[in-house]
Amino acid sequence: MAKKRGRGMACIIYGTGYGNGFPDVSSATVEIHDDGSATVRIGAVDCGQGSNTVLIQIAAQELGLDTSQVTLVTGDTDSTPDAGTTAATRQTYASGNAVLRAARKAKEKLLEYATGVLGVNTPEGLEMVGGYVSVKGYPQKRVSIKELASKARLSGIHLSGTGSFITHTTSVDTSTGEGAPYWPYAFATQIAEVEVDTNTGRIQVLKVIAAHDVGKAINPQSVRGQIAGGIAQGMGYALLEEVQLKEGRITNPYFSQYLIPTCMDMAVVEPIIVEDGEPSGPYGAKGVGEPAMLPTAPAILNAIYDAIGVRFTSLPVTPEKVLAALKKRLEHIKESFKFV
Repeated sequence: MAKKRGRGMACIIYGTGYGNGFPDVSSATVEIHDDGSATVRIGAVDCGQGSNTVLIQIAAQELGLDTSQVTLVTGDTDSTPDAGTTAATRQTYASGNAVLRAARKAKEKLLEYATGVLGVNTPEGLEMVGGYVSVKGYPQKRVSIKELASKARLSGIHLSGTGSFITHTTSVDTSTGEGAPYWPYAFATQIAEVEVDTNTGRIQVLKVIAAHDVGKAINPQSVRGQIAGGIAQGMGYALLEEVQLKEGRITNPYFSQYLIPTCMDMAVVEPIIVEDGEPSGPYGAKGVGEPAMLPTAPAILNAIYDAIGVRFTSLPVTPEKVLAALKKRLEHIKESFKFV
């Protein structure tokens, strides 16, 4: 059994959100309650990528609360403002900004009320940390958010805020090529190591090292999960998944026929989180959804070439394609020797 190993690398740049001048908008509302807790309402739908957790973290950070004190209401067209689709790696950036703005407006109302209670001239002299509003530079002088919120409500003050965020993009001038079609951009580099069995054509991805610029990792564990999940999708795209059509009908609609990677197929994934804060993002964050899978397939293809010297230009690279390509390469080598 002849097994050959190779390594390959691929780099990507990916524009998040709906760009090219499209008004990509997210909106949210945040309300601070009498018991010191808060509710975030936003239309963003968590499809498993973890946006619910991130949005709660952003609100909790801004309001000086624990995440357990923040309730998220999401995906309800009757009670939540529109936050756009969960696609294009945009929810952390766009909806995160909307939640941050809404939380700041609610916070401003509470701090304005707190100036009278704590005897300071302006809200700028106060901060919300650890469930309390305290005087900057004099943390001993403080009052709980719960007490303040309750008193404010009795005074007729509604501690809520609404925030909207529109991504800053412009259409591309087709005559000059100038414009800012997307913002922000995600960057990533992945290196794949593969082993190719030249007798069977089977390809095994042994390891993928994945470095991703995420701006700021609000939830590092979630980012690592996104990277691993994206790599799994990229491996399926490169080696297994193929929609087969006949006269407009899918002939392999079941997972017994349409193959996807299982845990037994997964490579060892080494995620590297690169934090280079995005000034326009919530606490510097960007997205890491689609960027996690984009470099995987080209990195694998480059690794296959490094292992057996064959370039593949169609996906997936199945064992049958590998054996056919190796046979063709061998025939080409034999033909070349005839003229030596």
